[in-house]
Amino acid sequence: MSVLQGGLITTDLLVHYFVLEIASLRFFFLLLFTPLCYKLGGAWRGVNTDSGSVCREASFEGISQFSVNNTLLHPEIVECRVFKTDMELEVLRYTNRISSEAHKEVMKAARIGMKEYELESVFLNYCYARGGMRHSSYTCICGSGDNSSVLHYGHAGAPNDKTLVDGDMCLFDMGGEYYCYGSDITCSFPANGKFTADQRAIYEAVLKSSRAVMNAVKPGVLWPDMHRLAERVILEELTKTGILKGNVEDMIKAHMGAVFMPHGLGHFLGIDVHDVGGYPEGVDRIDLPGLKSLRTARALQERMVLTIEPGVYFIDHVLDQALANPAQSCFINSQVLQRFRGFGGVRIEDDIAVTANGMELLTCVPRTVDEIEAFMAEAKDQGKTFSQVVLSQQL
Repeated sequence: MSVLQGGLITTDLLVHYFVLEIASLRFFFLLLFTPLCYKLGGAWRGVNTDSGSVCREASFEGISQFSVNNTLLHPEIVECRVFKTDMELEVLRYTNRISSEAHKEVMKAARIGMKEYELESVFLNYCYARGGMRHSSYTCICGSGDNSSVLHYGHAGAPNDKTLVDGDMCLFDMGGEYYCYGSDITCSFPANGKFTADQRAIYEAVLKSSRAVMNAVKPGVLWPDMHRLAERVILEELTKTGILKGNVEDMIKAHMGAVFMPHGLGHFLGIDVHDVGGYPEGVDRIDLPGLKSLRTARALQERMVLTIEPGVYFIDHVLDQALANPAQSCFINSQVLQRFRGFGGVRIEDDIAVTANGMELLTCVPRTVDEIEAFMAEAKDQGKTFSQVVLSQQL
């Protein structure tokens, strides 16, 4: 084995990984067979409420001699993963810092005529070369044009292979992983570096939704209420653009939010990018459009780490269903909506940690329209610099 994979474990590695002792399975068996532990054991078995996957229960020769409890351990470990330690928070800050910088490199590198996967490679290279992050948290989503309306674009059937065209809106959802802890960040920006009026209107609607949620996050707040807040702001802004018409309260009752944001507001983040603990015993999923897609319905508590990722998408078959539904079509200005067919989508995704009085924003990328345009222009040696825009906003 040492020939294939290098030298044996050294004392330095044991110290680095806090290993106190290494013992054989035989020793483990004898330990369990002592009077203090006789016929008592715990095995990890349970369902991941997010994925539906079942943990494979540990076993060893002779386990049949013991009485094993396989229901107690799983919920306890899951709950430990929901609340991050100081060390875990520090690792998550690092993954976000490097991934944020990698996203900025992508925005600087973007040019008309490039393939989506070229920009994916820019992100992955920066994470590894500059941050030591060998793996991404998930398959990169690099959608441009209409591809930006495909929520999990980038899979094997659509491997980020479209060419960027002038006028495209880009939606790049990518995150690096460090010491098994992930990040999950989405940046949306125009391929040519300059927002059109329609792109600006949709982007600012999503940004306003995102910031409304951030301002409301604090311990005790129910996550479904944050989703409802995000939907409300989006509906208000789409009404201002003329895409929607009528009373926003009536739109909410007709579930219009799910027409344009057919996913949940966000999810727990940690060792899994969609981390565990969303629906413990006593927390029920809400079976309503939009809300049923939430990966948790819990009340927020300090040390939880989540994503906030509202979006607006123009997905043809979803829009067609709404137009065919009298309860929803009455709110849609079909002539204005037609202008946005093929637009794609906008998502703004940030990672946050819940604090005692609010939240800590872990992600740091250009977010306002002016910041994005200045940042991309700076890369092309034209226009105001990014730092000038940020300074003017602070003043």
